[in-house]
Amino acid sequence: MKIFEKEFDAVILANGDYPTARIPLEVLSSTPYVVCSDGAANSYIEKGNSPTIIIGDGDSLQEEYRIKYAQIVHCISEQESNDLTKSVRLLIENGKHKIAIVGATGKREDHTIGNISLLIEYARLGAQVRMYTDYGVFIPCKGDCTIETYKGQQLSIFNFTAKKLKSEGTIFPIYDFVNWWQGTLNEAIGEKVSISADGEYMLFINY
Repeated sequence: MKIFEKEFDAVILANGDYPTARIPLEVLSSTPYVVCSDGAANSYIEKGNSPTIIIGDGDSLQEEYRIKYAQIVHCISEQESNDLTKSVRLLIENGKHKIAIVGATGKREDHTIGNISLLIEYARLGAQVRMYTDYGVFIPCKGDCTIETYKGQQLSIFNFTAKKLKSEGTIFPIYDFVNWWQGTLNEAIGEKVSISADGEYMLFINY
């Protein structure tokens, strides 16, 4: 598994801090199908871009853009899920499962934690999803996986439902963590890290 994928069915720009690092910006610019979560469209359009779809409850989108892009605005008023989840669900319904998410962290820490935790839910829905931040990438996983790394690359493993967690290629052994902090600040010792588990967990790989 490579950390930086070059081909996605779609990229979602969420309404957190607009990305500034090279990798999330490359993901955003190289994916032609761009979904903006409500207010995220404001910054995206102001930078000279045109979104493919704007999704949300419409409470953050500037009025001038709501009018100008009326044909691609999908207002979903229900409040049982956030705009990011509404975007993912619509993409899956339209057969787009390989999804990148950028701009989903920052501004509010509670939203950041919520968005990260939702990646597991999206994987359960059948999405092959990754969240790129300015510092690294979150990848929801289930079962066994192997990731390309380099010696000294920083990584963390967050346990959700996994049992029998084991790793090869990390400086610290892993186990069935019961708190998120227990899996943080690990490190690759070579060109790959392999993890085996029964259940779900989240990887965070620093660039």
